[in-house]
Amino acid sequence: MNWTRLLSLPKSCPRFFGVFPLSTQTLTDAASQSTDSLYKRVSTLGDPRVSIVPVLEKWVEEGRKVQNWDLRSMVKQLRNHRRFKHALEISQWMADQRRVGLSGGDIAVRLDLICKVHGLEHAEKYFNEIPQESKNLKTYGALLNCYAQEKYIEKAETLFEKMKELGLDKPLAYNALMKVYYLSGQHEKLDMLMQGMEQKGIPQDKYAFCIRMSAYTAISDIDGMENILKKMEKDPKIIMDWDVYSLAAVGYTKVGSVDKALAMLKKLEGLITVKKRVAYDFLLTLYAGLGQKDEIYRIWDLYKSLPEKLNNASYLNMINSLLKLDDIEGAEKIVDDWDSGCTVYDFRVPNRLILAYCKNGLLTKAESFVNKALERGKTPNVITWYCLAMAYMEDKQISKAAESMKKAMLVAYPGWRLNPDFPAKCLEHFVGQGDVEGAEEFVRLLRPLVPLTRDVYHRLLRTYITAGKPVSCVLNQMKTDGLEPDKETQEILEPLDTVI
Repeated sequence: MNWTRLLSLPKSCPRFFGVFPLSTQTLTDAASQSTDSLYKRVSTLGDPRVSIVPVLEKWVEEGRKVQNWDLRSMVKQLRNHRRFKHALEISQWMADQRRVGLSGGDIAVRLDLICKVHGLEHAEKYFNEIPQESKNLKTYGALLNCYAQEKYIEKAETLFEKMKELGLDKPLAYNALMKVYYLSGQHEKLDMLMQGMEQKGIPQDKYAFCIRMSAYTAISDIDGMENILKKMEKDPKIIMDWDVYSLAAVGYTKVGSVDKALAMLKKLEGLITVKKRVAYDFLLTLYAGLGQKDEIYRIWDLYKSLPEKLNNASYLNMINSLLKLDDIEGAEKIVDDWDSGCTVYDFRVPNRLILAYCKNGLLTKAESFVNKALERGKTPNVITWYCLAMAYMEDKQISKAAESMKKAMLVAYPGWRLNPDFPAKCLEHFVGQGDVEGAEEFVRLLRPLVPLTRDVYHRLLRTYITAGKPVSCVLNQMKTDGLEPDKETQEILEPLDTVI
């Protein structure tokens, strides 16, 4: 069973690209740091399927004030926690309901959010509808970043040329195009672009150097990475901070240079002055990658000493780091600590431990954890039930696997995908029981999630035959789904003397 695809551990990524080690999609930090209960109401609404607009409107209906700066702050917080749909809703509500004029920065943020939520085509449409007088370096740069994320090289290059015509060929534009080349793997064009900047006297900032460092790291070119790092350290205009050294640590870790990676982490730690949470998250992840359990616990003690209350993301990162080193006992203690004080019980946190139980043959522990949570009124999510279903399947407990799979499908969110071969195995339970109603319900829940395979229909046919039910409706639906009966289908139907 491929467990790694189910809950992949977060990777250490440079935050220059807007990628954070993890997110539990809550705003616990914002809520805990502000007495404004609007933050608290927003923070508890983590389900992206639920609109955040009613929360805002109810706040206004209660006669409470909403400051524009407060809304912009929430948009920023939501983006940082990758709650893009909710951030976009606030941005739209701010403009549509409050008639707030959007600045160039607001428009750029809106563009980025539209691309992430609705796709590039919608982002381009929004950009084309922006009045020309409202377009500036930030808005063009935002669209260029959209092309970078989608790896549309030709469109990015065309837009870049347009920006040059408009006199907007500033460091931001070059950095965005460098990002395009980096993400698309065209690293050879990075040096050409940086040389062009030098020829035009356009200063290369920390962002540009870090993109080049990341490209060298991606191909394990440590000499190239070190040359860029030395150049940055010698440049008086570049302020070296912890995230630069985190890139170097990732590069050294990738090629197995543990001592050099640890040296970078020590430098990194000495430069942490602000955004300590983000820095500690990186340190936990990086030390886990180096197998440094003692260092993980040391950083965790520093994390806990911060004045702000630990949030779900903090705990999740610590749990991930320990489980990467197979420290299940340590992860259990962290989960217990989280459970005793969490304000938002997000099942994604204990899911990491449940997965570890299932991967390591500790199914009884996984069952016990979920049952105790249910007794306390907690609600497992789709991943919880899917983990159990997979574990039951491996343990040959097909009946329990099928029931857990049904529970997973009942709470599945739009876009969730499962292994298409797995449901067919669950259907074996219904075949053996001749349980037509159970099989039909299972298939009904399955249909919105994955295309029904021929294997699924064949097992459904066997269920009908075992129960002595007519199979014509199954055959008709099979044909409707574009699956013509084959030799195996005929073999299944032979006992019935059915002619297809």
